[in-house]
Amino acid sequence: MANGRDTRLIKRIRNEILVALKVVYPAALQAKQLVRSLIVLFPTIEFDHLKRDLHYLVEKGYISRVIADVENDNGLTPWRNRWFRLTTSGMELADRCIKDPALEE
Repeated sequence: MANGRDTRLIKRIRNEILVALKVVYPAALQAKQLVRSLIVLFPTIEFDHLKRDLHYLVEKGYISRVIADVENDNGLTPWRNRWFRLTTSGMELADRCIKDPALEE
C-alpha cells in the first residue's frame, strides 16, 4: 500500500485522469476540476493523492502542465489551480495503443 492506497486503486485513478483529459482534448483541465470529476468514482480521494498521480503522469510525459496567461510566477501557482493537458503519448495510452505497466490493471 502506498499511503493508504493499494496499487490497483492508484492505477484506476491514473487511468481515470487520462480518460477525463481525453474527453476535453486538446483543451486542458484544472486540477481542482479533475478532483471534482474523480470524487464521484473515488469518494475517499484526497488532493494529495491526486497531486502525486499528476506528478507521475507529467514525469512520464503522458500529460503536460499548461501555464495560463494569468499566472505571474508559475512556480508559486497552487496545485489546485494548475492546468493539465493530455500529450500525444498520453492520448495513445488512453486509447490503449501503447502500454505502461504502472497503469495496467
